[in-house]
Amino acid sequence: MNLETDLGGIKLADPVVMASGTFGYGFGYEGLIGPGDVGAIITKATTREPWAGNPPPRIAETPCGMLNAIGLENPGVEVFLSEYLPRLRKSGAVVIVNIAGRTFEEYVELASMIGTAKGVRGIELNISCPNVDMGGMQLGTSPDMVYKIVDSVKQVTHLPVMPKLSPNVTDIVEIAKAAESAGADAISMINTVQGMAVDIETKRPILGNVFGGLSGPAIKPIALRMVYQVYQAVDVPILGGGGIMSAKDAIEFLLVGAKAVSVGTGTFINPRLAMEIKAGIEDYMARHGHTGLHEIIGAAIL
Repeated sequence: MNLETDLGGIKLADPVVMASGTFGYGFGYEGLIGPGDVGAIITKATTREPWAGNPPPRIAETPCGMLNAIGLENPGVEVFLSEYLPRLRKSGAVVIVNIAGRTFEEYVELASMIGTAKGVRGIELNISCPNVDMGGMQLGTSPDMVYKIVDSVKQVTHLPVMPKLSPNVTDIVEIAKAAESAGADAISMINTVQGMAVDIETKRPILGNVFGGLSGPAIKPIALRMVYQVYQAVDVPILGGGGIMSAKDAIEFLLVGAKAVSVGTGTFINPRLAMEIKAGIEDYMARHGHTGLHEIIGAAIL
């Protein structure tokens, strides 16, 4: 059974990827699952300087998922390069580094620093950050800004570049086309859907940041629809995810065009979910007489 796939030059032994922000740097689940046990790991977002994140409370459970407003808390790129990356190299993991910033210059500097680091196989651009140069507008909501950031990063690194698209837009196809035109090697989708929760006893928002990102099963139908649309509009490979809780969910994303799938919130419930998904994909392919992953990618497109 051949589960190999390729995300724009990032070669994976299997299509299951640990999503950024839910697997840390790969060592929080030691004894259950390790960074080298899956197709790839996308690290927790890394910024130029340490970020403290948002004020608590930062997480709120919802009926079909969870809201988070962590705020990309991380120790900064220098700590990542000196402390976490060496451990990831030893694990044998395929490492994709998620980077974030508040200005175009921060992204360019980060990409330049990470692009020369041994053991990094690709860069995922977190383009859901408010951009200080644009009055706080999220980078990923404007085709022009998406083009500019992808183009700028591509000019300073030889690594495959994969922007992570926000679903909080009117037309995600337009955003995806802008990323492809700028030279994106692959597209990651989707990021969380903006939402909020209220405590009726205190009459206040639950999250300290008021708004947070909704993830989990509630957003799967949205994510599937968006992958289905983008797959037919661009030629670059797609890393698809959003609410994947089982092998069946993952297979749905492959059938609508994703070349690999990202597992996020489900890992909090079942730390070994990624391994079960890999086994489930193998079983599905065997039952249907498939020998290669390419035989099912996009098979549900009408």
